[in-house]
Amino acid sequence: RFSMKSQATRIKPKRETSYFADFARLSGGLIHHVSPHKARIAAGFVGVAAIALTALMVQGFSSDSPSTEIQPIQLEPILTESVSIEIEVEPIAIEVDPFDGLQTEVTTVRSGESLSLIFDRMGFTPRQLYEVVSESEHGDELGRLYPGRQLTFYSNDENELVQLEYRIDALQAYHVRQTENGYESEFEVREPESYEVVRSGEIESSFYLAGQDAGLSDNLIMELAGIFGWDIDFALEIRSEDTFSVVYEDQYLDGEPIGQGDILAAEFVNQGRTYRAIRHIDAEGRSAYYTPAGESMRKAFLRTPLDVFWISSHFNPNRKHPILDVTRPHEGTDYAANSGSPIRATGDGKVASARYSPSYGNVVEIQHGQSYRTLYAHMKGFASGIRAGASVQQGQIIGYVGSTGLAQGPHLHYEFHVNGAVRNPVTVDLPNGAPLTSDEFSRFKLASADLIKLLDNPAVQYAEDSSNPGNPS
Repeated sequence: RFSMKSQATRIKPKRETSYFADFARLSGGLIHHVSPHKARIAAGFVGVAAIALTALMVQGFSSDSPSTEIQPIQLEPILTESVSIEIEVEPIAIEVDPFDGLQTEVTTVRSGESLSLIFDRMGFTPRQLYEVVSESEHGDELGRLYPGRQLTFYSNDENELVQLEYRIDALQAYHVRQTENGYESEFEVREPESYEVVRSGEIESSFYLAGQDAGLSDNLIMELAGIFGWDIDFALEIRSEDTFSVVYEDQYLDGEPIGQGDILAAEFVNQGRTYRAIRHIDAEGRSAYYTPAGESMRKAFLRTPLDVFWISSHFNPNRKHPILDVTRPHEGTDYAANSGSPIRATGDGKVASARYSPSYGNVVEIQHGQSYRTLYAHMKGFASGIRAGASVQQGQIIGYVGSTGLAQGPHLHYEFHVNGAVRNPVTVDLPNGAPLTSDEFSRFKLASADLIKLLDNPAVQYAEDSSNPGNPS
């Protein structure tokens, strides 16, 4: 509220225009230098002053005398405009470190260590271990430790275990926290940022060295060999000037590289023959590799039953037996390897026999459906559970390399039979796995189009996304 009462004063006669000019300068300067809100208040004030000044001038100019006595003027109070101001204040988020004030100790699981040994080594009691394992939801998982993984203990001044972290890798970890109701646990899975990367190489001396030169990790090199392992014998068929291209995912976490992800697509040119494979995830979440035509890269049989070997004797129907010194067909391929090397079933099937033979030594025969049969001879011994009637899966260990029977040294004699007729294991056409269904193939074609474009022209990736952090600089 503002009120003003005029005071009796003497003023000298002055030109009317001069009064108004001075008043305008005064009021204009006042309003010009204040905020809009204050200007409104000032305007009310100036209005009151204007009324008073007008009255004074009228009264003064009506007198003929040079000096006039002016009577006081009583002014009524004037209410100014009420202004309500609302100020929005954004809340300040204060981050509180849940581990502030706690003691933190990190340890790496050693070979042969159990969780009880680690708790004892870190200064925690068997009672604390029991509570963590029995009360938390993932107690069983915590008991399955592997060398090299990390455990982080958070404890207070009373040596109470407040939190335990069991990190599997950069993306997965188990967290156990102390609560009012005991220990509770959760399994954390973080999603990395992934960027498609294309790498290509040409073989000069070995596929492994060419893969390293192309920037592929050891795991990625082995995965690439596994994808094409049904079509290409990487021990015998790789040649100089063979080439390959790989589309895979470079993975980042919090802006830092954490490794190479899955192979999305790949091409291998071996002795002029081009093979391509595209990764596909079906409606049930299962992943596998297929040709661009939708045929499975996974054959019904592995090309070889050993991981590391060299061929000491090829399939030969006119071979002279090295021990008997007679011409006897060699109806298989001999793979020389270190004694005790694991032998794998080349396909799913059922053990037809697991026996000892004077010529074959320890031998296993596996029947694969109605048409195919494989034979593995001169074994040092059978794997656990391998007996007649037992079911086996492709890649399962069925025995170990030896030199039993008529053998000059440790090796595996391997035979491949089709409808009762023996075939050369190295060159026989292996049957494919199940192709994609028509519905899945439609999804596959749509999803694989960009990957095939990258295999056709790897430079497209860099032209389309030069800002991709996965791209080489």
